[in-house]
Amino acid sequence: MGADDESDDRKPAHTVTLKDYYIGAYEVTQFQWRKIMGSNPSERQCDECPVTNVSWSDAQAFITKLNGQTGRHFRLPTEAEWEYAARSDGKEVLVKEYATRGGVNEFLVADEKKGMRRPDKIKPGKRYAGQRRPGEVAWFERNSEDHEHPIGRKKPNELGIYDMSGNVEEWCADWYGRNYGSKNNIENPKGPIAGKSHVVRGGSFASAAAELTVVRRAAYLPETKAKTLGFRLAEDK
Repeated sequence: MGADDESDDRKPAHTVTLKDYYIGAYEVTQFQWRKIMGSNPSERQCDECPVTNVSWSDAQAFITKLNGQTGRHFRLPTEAEWEYAARSDGKEVLVKEYATRGGVNEFLVADEKKGMRRPDKIKPGKRYAGQRRPGEVAWFERNSEDHEHPIGRKKPNELGIYDMSGNVEEWCADWYGRNYGSKNNIENPKGPIAGKSHVVRGGSFASAAAELTVVRRAAYLPETKAKTLGFRLAEDK
């Protein structure tokens, strides 16, 4: 997670280990929200577009109702789960010593003889979810015409997940903490135990390209609502 050549709250590049989980291939749509909640809070009505104008608390209310109707255990993804998915199953691992070369990642492959992972080759890091150019995967300020778009119209990342860069920002479960990580391996991080703001990830249709990267973080108060803000679901495996 993270990057050493980004803003302070995105440093340092560090390693986490996660248990298996599911994450939605798409952002929750206005149609899905209306089916569960009976109304649509989005400013621009579009069934196939992500629902917007929903606070963190609203998302929790939706999840509670959805779980009650389905018997499932959906939830918001943690920040670590969100970034792992955005970085295509952890296939891209940031290497600190190459950070000055524009954020270069080292791609790693299994070394069967040594039972460990070894460097395969060096490639420019994919700063956006699955691509090196944001326009291929993201609706953002240059191409969105200042509104959200139907889900899944841009290219997915290597896991088949759509819109993790752009379209709408996405709530995560965690409280926001400026102390983002350490050089120690952390298992299943869930952020601070308390706080004032929750983490938002992903950038939106109104974002500049620099705010679409897989390490971009923001902090919003739990009751914040915006036309640029939605969420996707996760579930334990």
